[in-house]
Amino acid sequence: MTDTAPHFGPTPSASPQRRPRAAAALLAALLGTVFGLLLVSAAPATAHAALTGSDPQDGAVVATAPTQVTLTFSEQVAMGDGSIRVLDPSGKRADTGAEPRDLQGGSTVRYGIPLHAGLPDGTYTVAWQAVSADSHPVSGAFTFSIGAPSKTTVALPTEQAGGGLVGTLYGIARYAAYAGFILLAGGAAFVLACWQRGAGALPLQRLVVRGWMTLTAATLAMLALRNPYTGSGKLADAFDLDGLKAVLDTKAGAALVARLLLLGAAALFIAVLFGAYAKREDEREKKDLTFGLAIGGAVVAAGIAGTWALAEHASTGIQPGIAMPVDVLHLLAVATWLGGLAALLVALYRTPDIGVTAVRRFSRIAFGSVLVLTATGLYQSWRQVGSWSALTGTAYGQLLLVKVGLVAVLVGVAWISRRWTARLTAGTAQAQDECPADSDDDAEATGETKSATAPEDPARAAQLARQKAAVATATKKRIRDADPDRSGLRRSVLAEVGVAVALLAVTTVLTSTEPGRTEEEAARTSTAASVPATAGPLAVSLPFDTGGRNGKGTVRLDIDPGRTGANGLHIWIEAPDGRPLDVPEVKLAFTLTSKDIGPLPVVPDRLTEGHWTASGVQIPMAGNWKIAVTVRTSDIDQTTIGKNVKIG
Repeated sequence: MTDTAPHFGPTPSASPQRRPRAAAALLAALLGTVFGLLLVSAAPATAHAALTGSDPQDGAVVATAPTQVTLTFSEQVAMGDGSIRVLDPSGKRADTGAEPRDLQGGSTVRYGIPLHAGLPDGTYTVAWQAVSADSHPVSGAFTFSIGAPSKTTVALPTEQAGGGLVGTLYGIARYAAYAGFILLAGGAAFVLACWQRGAGALPLQRLVVRGWMTLTAATLAMLALRNPYTGSGKLADAFDLDGLKAVLDTKAGAALVARLLLLGAAALFIAVLFGAYAKREDEREKKDLTFGLAIGGAVVAAGIAGTWALAEHASTGIQPGIAMPVDVLHLLAVATWLGGLAALLVALYRTPDIGVTAVRRFSRIAFGSVLVLTATGLYQSWRQVGSWSALTGTAYGQLLLVKVGLVAVLVGVAWISRRWTARLTAGTAQAQDECPADSDDDAEATGETKSATAPEDPARAAQLARQKAAVATATKKRIRDADPDRSGLRRSVLAEVGVAVALLAVTTVLTSTEPGRTEEEAARTSTAASVPATAGPLAVSLPFDTGGRNGKGTVRLDIDPGRTGANGLHIWIEAPDGRPLDVPEVKLAFTLTSKDIGPLPVVPDRLTEGHWTASGVQIPMAGNWKIAVTVRTSDIDQTTIGKNVKIG
């Protein structure tokens, strides 16, 4: 279809032509700043797996040296040499240096590292680092003491794995990979589905090829940075061949290599699309080739999208068999919509021949992409967030709300674009009735007349033909640029692309953030683990004075095993000289103020003189419990004493 401008207005000046470029440059700068701020605020990236427990626990004081240290995680992790290090108070290795042992049982993910025998008393530091099943690095550190706490020369690491310069570069490469895929897949889909004549347009060719180059370069960069990103954090380790070999044995490394192989197939697809396909003139042959390219391109695009689904959030957690194909559909819909927007913007600004039919086709395809995005996005949100509290109380949920807001803005701007498209369609139909498609204006603009005789020199004739074609194209573009409906459509599409870039930045950060569901589950699981455990029975001594005759003494409590669940309780009441003191009544109450639990009353039974006991004393939750003991030494003399103790 050959479109004719709705009306022939005056030729725009150079200033209006420069304004779109200036606006695009300003928009790119602003969105780059937005992405930079998001990247800085999100680095280092939190990850899917979280430490939910350890033995010994953080801050615990154990009576005897343990034979090993074990760590428990919420999700599957990958461990290697040096992933768990135990350092004595002087900073020397207290572990044997062996590779962590896999102690998993059932659904519990646990790893252990053996320790040297005969470790002296003091405070020990446990530093660990692993790679989550969704390819993101996790790390942390904690301390425990043998015998009694002591000073230590070990400084706990403050920077998480995946941070620093390497983390920033890796994050930039991740963003570039997503952007490259969107331009590659979306641009090619726009040409095949919306404007097949665009295969011969140089600006669209450059857009798709640059998308391929960006995705390829970003994938190579991620492959090189993977070793320091999940390991030492040193940029120089990107050139370590042994580290690269180790990366290739991981799930993330295999996914990156598979992406590179698929990009080779994508290069062949691009060569055919912008080569043989663009030059094909026979409509039947071109139709067959269109079908073949569409099928082949869809397979390659789905394969590339699958390299993200197989190595990141979709491959872990609940329902991975459903989540991975849904994630592929989500990525393809994003590429079709946002990549098509970028191609449409380039076509509107850089090519004078794109018609209303192509814009209408893309509008319908974009609407379908939004429907797919909505369905797959709802499933992903349910799977990754899980609860309303996680939606507002976790970083993942908050970023997801930002993403939803940007999508709503993008849909609103797209609705405005659809209105401009409708006006452009109506204006074009009216113009076709008023103005003939073939006009002598182009010939007059070249300074030639129809009766002019072509020069005998073939070179001169070819030169004049090129000049005439260039002037005709420029004239046609100026006429189109003067169309207010077309200008309105270009402005709205430019705004769509701007919001899309910001949306892509938020999505990139979101993919490297721990899902809200697992963050809440890890927080609930690690509540008990965050409170130091006691080794053996918990002993508490409380002096008292009821104020009456024989009213002074000491209450000694033994709580065994001193953990959550059922405990045995022994109470000894002694006079100041250490002899057993017989009293009429003793009562206890346990209160966990931080959780508003209690007081939980305990009434012990008298066993012998000065010795009381109770069995099955339930401690429902680990924490800092207040033990209140009421001692009555006569009918009118009694007192209540208390002490806070950690029970875990």
